[in-house]
Amino acid sequence: MPKIAKKFAAATALVDRNKRYSIAEGFQLLKKTVEARATKFDQTVDVAINLGVDPKHADQMVRGAVVLPHGTGAVVRVAVFAKGEKASEAEAAGADVVGGDDLAKRIEGGFLDFDTVVATPDMMGVVGRLGKVLGPRGLMPNPKVGTVTVDVRKAVADAKGGKVDFRVEKAGIVHVKMGKSSFAADKLEANFNTLVDLVMKLKPATAKGVYLKGIALSTTMGPGIKLDTTEILARHR
Repeated sequence: MPKIAKKFAAATALVDRNKRYSIAEGFQLLKKTVEARATKFDQTVDVAINLGVDPKHADQMVRGAVVLPHGTGAVVRVAVFAKGEKASEAEAAGADVVGGDDLAKRIEGGFLDFDTVVATPDMMGVVGRLGKVLGPRGLMPNPKVGTVTVDVRKAVADAKGGKVDFRVEKAGIVHVKMGKSSFAADKLEANFNTLVDLVMKLKPATAKGVYLKGIALSTTMGPGIKLDTTEILARHR
């Protein structure tokens, strides 16, 4: 058996696929699987939250943004559409690229060297024409997640500091990258709880039956770890 396959098998052997682990147990186990499946890079930690909603109905769309207390561990490149004083504020806050029509033309020409886009409301006329480019990539600014705002300083700082946007996918699952495998288990757990508590608060009024159907953790190269939802449900009764 190849060395890589042996490492994956060793990590998988640590996880009982039929068990639902407590939150604390889940993150401790995740750290053990990382040790067993050692890689040359810092793996991303992902959480998949299975919700009892039908995203085909607009009133059951679960979408939001959250600033994770310990960040994501990723370097986030921020593009800002602003002019005048607001452009200066964005630059001072650490935005990677700032502009207006000039930036729009660069993006239309293929420039996509950024991870998040922020825009002031008065620039949305310019940004709007980029919908076919930014929309499919999940990069279109949206006031609901704080990326269309006059407070560009805060928006840039949040993006750089660990803000993640999320939305439920067609299958009713929310996928979020919430840290790196090098993070201590308690920091990953804090990020997780902050995220999940917001998702619970965003339960649509029209959602019927079981809202939180399941949660699983995983790393880039590791096995999935299913969590017991009892603790979360108890917090949100």
